[in-house]
Amino acid sequence: MHDTVWFEIQGKPAVSIASTEFVDAAATQAEALGMKDARAVFVGHPIQGATDEEMRSKADEVVDRVVAALSDAN
Repeated sequence: MHDTVWFEIQGKPAVSIASTEFVDAAATQAEALGMKDARAVFVGHPIQGATDEEMRSKADEVVDRVVAALSDAN
């Protein structure tokens, strides 16, 4: 979330990507950093131990949401 907020402050659209385990933590951190509406997209948990194919599947599931979040930044 720190990087997303930093890029946004620099005027560059950004979106954080994390697993669903970190939804609450991301919201807390975004608010603490002064950008409670920082964009974030969450993929299914867990990540650790996922095979390459499982990671590709997780990415495929969220790529449209990432693009939409960045598109909404304009």
